[in-house]
Amino acid sequence: MDWFLSLLNTLLIFGGALMILVFIHELGHFLAAKFFGMRVERFSIGFPPRVWGFQKGDTDYCIGATPLGGYVKISGMIDESMDTDHLEKEPEPWEYRSKPVWQRIVTITAGVIFNMILAFFIYFGLTYSQGKAVLPIDETEGIYVPETSILHEIGFETGDKIVGVNGQRVVYFNELVSASELTSDNLTYMVVRGGQQISVPVTPNFLDSLQTRGFLDPTYSFPSKISSVPAGRPAAEAGLEAGDRIVSANGDTVKYWVQLVEIIQNADSAVTFGVQREDSLFYAAITPDPETKTIGIASPQIQTLGLKRIEYGLWESVAEGYNQTVEQTVGIVQGFTRMITGDISVTQNLGGPIAIASITREATDQAGWIGFWNITALLSITLAILNILPIPALDGGHLVFLLYEGITRREPSEKVRMIAQQIGFFLMIGLFIFVMFNDAFRYFGL
Repeated sequence: MDWFLSLLNTLLIFGGALMILVFIHELGHFLAAKFFGMRVERFSIGFPPRVWGFQKGDTDYCIGATPLGGYVKISGMIDESMDTDHLEKEPEPWEYRSKPVWQRIVTITAGVIFNMILAFFIYFGLTYSQGKAVLPIDETEGIYVPETSILHEIGFETGDKIVGVNGQRVVYFNELVSASELTSDNLTYMVVRGGQQISVPVTPNFLDSLQTRGFLDPTYSFPSKISSVPAGRPAAEAGLEAGDRIVSANGDTVKYWVQLVEIIQNADSAVTFGVQREDSLFYAAITPDPETKTIGIASPQIQTLGLKRIEYGLWESVAEGYNQTVEQTVGIVQGFTRMITGDISVTQNLGGPIAIASITREATDQAGWIGFWNITALLSITLAILNILPIPALDGGHLVFLLYEGITRREPSEKVRMIAQQIGFFLMIGLFIFVMFNDAFRYFGL
């Protein structure tokens, strides 16, 4: 029963995000069409068959049974419905085909524009209401690099202090893992090691593992300082207290929290810890719980490690909302480009509904409604970029024909457009089947 409730929760969260994105996208087409005097026959959230709706004026506002998209049907337009009856008649003033090319271009691109505007307003709203939590690089002492981690394989070493990325020094840890930097060509980190600054390159094949194995995380820089010690656990019985810092284990130096956790989880017997309490040092032999592999200590609170929250005014939030939208857009475009060129794996990095639903649920679980809106903004940008690709049946495919018409002053024949729509439709069906199977293989091991 628990798995069913978890699945239902995931579907509801994903469905909510998807309906917001689809509604905003189709609203862009709808408003642009109405503004230019085009007749909108149907505004649908979801694909046929029609489940519910109502008629108002010339438009049928409805909900479809297949909740994986939506559409706006504009009179006189060759679209996914493959309706060509209108071609046998002279264009009517309210039809899409009777309008100037520039008005049709605006109408076709309005959905993409609205998705980008939605992302901007989400980032603006979150910044204005929540500010931004950042961890200054100067507050970190370096990072711990487990031997089994992707960081170790790349060439990082324990104690490295990462100070920049792609030739630019950064102020905050967050900037080291921005989308535009991670997906850039020749990703390289600037590292201070043993008092010397060196460069650590990250080859493209490592990017395929970031989603499953993780990468740079602020927790790697956390010191081995205890924030709390629950009563009745081995650590409490040994006399450890909140604020203590464990500096050694069985004689080996310990500096980082992740390092300490690794030692405890791998211990088969009692471990003698060196504990620093203010100016004094004492030792305590503690045996980890054999079932949980823990001793009952809590990690340091990030707020005590120099985390800062930057507050933004109205216009500063506008600028930050714009910057975040551009940042994510550049990252997504660069990611798609690297998949197309073969630098990174398509199967590892291209996700379908299952993957997106899982990511949306994880973001919401980790950060509540803030996580939900962050992932919704990211998905809105992704939807915009996918829709503007020059593929027939997508907005970008229609745009290509309109640009051709605008340049040559000649409209492509109905036969060419119909064939293109059919090809695009089958391409989209093929892509949908591919990502569904790809998701199934990745998430269910089929």
